[in-house]
Amino acid sequence: RGNAEEVSPMKKFCIFDMDGTLLDSMTYWRSLGRDYLRSLGLEPTAEQLAPLRTQTMPETARYFMDVFDLPGPPEKLVAAMEGMMEENYRRHIPLKPGAAEYLAALKSRGARLCVATATAEYLARACLDRLGIGRYFEFIVSCETIGLGKDKPEIFYLAAGCLGAAPADTAVFEDAPYAAETAKRAGFFVIGLYDDSNKDKQDRLKVICDLYYTDLSQALRDEGNEGVS
Repeated sequence: RGNAEEVSPMKKFCIFDMDGTLLDSMTYWRSLGRDYLRSLGLEPTAEQLAPLRTQTMPETARYFMDVFDLPGPPEKLVAAMEGMMEENYRRHIPLKPGAAEYLAALKSRGARLCVATATAEYLARACLDRLGIGRYFEFIVSCETIGLGKDKPEIFYLAAGCLGAAPADTAVFEDAPYAAETAKRAGFFVIGLYDDSNKDKQDRLKVICDLYYTDLSQALRDEGNEGVS
């Protein structure tokens, strides 16, 4: 094994996605619409739930009002669903395998880490602190805060700038192919992670990324065996 006190240059600066990469949270997002309807005593069919896969939360709220004759306004439904997800982040969502160990190894070897997420910063912080890994990150940046999604590179540029790093010297960890592609086109070193929510897109993710792991446990094993950290 390599020198445990050193970190590979490609991972001296690291930007981590959160949902689907560090957290096993996507199942909670996928079941949110169903769980919300069940909280109202409704039992939706698979056909009724199918359109939710491509809808934003406001679109889902309006859809529920139409299909299930729920009283509005849409903002009321959105607030209720957001409340359910907040409860999940604060109490239920777990880490993905190997996340804590991998982060600890990176930090022990001198890496500087941050999180770039679509989730609100306060929820991300609450969840990461609850799970004991918040201390590894210097800061969290959110798409919600900057008003742009990961189909645009600004969040990655912002994170790298706050770390004082150039894109070429910064590793971005992502499970979503579209976000990985954005980071890759912006000049970052991109590491792909498997998540069930993108299981049908793994071939694409592997092509986009410089490295690909099934989870961070594999990353820890492979990098240790290769003598890189």
